Amino acid sequence: MNLLEQISQEINTINEIPDFGAGDTITVFYKIREGNKERIQFFKGVVLQRRGSGATETFTIRKMSSGIGVERIFPVNSPLIDKIEVNKKGKVRRARIFYLRNLTGKSARIKEKR
Repeated sequence: MNLLEQISQEINTINEIPDFGAGDTITVFYKIREGNKERIQFFKGVVLQRRGSGATETFTIRKMSSGIGVERIFPVNSPLIDKIEVNKKGKVRRARIFYLRNLTGKSARIKEKR
């Protein structure tokens, strides 16, 4: 095992994240610095994709805010992420659901796994 793999394994064990994938609705609690103060803000939305592996793994979340779609990319192993909650598991047939960007209203709903 080379040095890069050892370092990435050490980084991966820092954060305990739940098992989630595309189509799941999750809430990410992350730290925001404003001046010298720090607070926790949450971002709740549908996971569009998870990509990468090891220390460079990221996931994209999309939510609707006042009728406008907002997407945000989070690194999985970021020290700024406080915790991740899985609100519901979605039933989708692919790993990247970018088609959700073009859908609105009832057609944008995702069935829940039971």
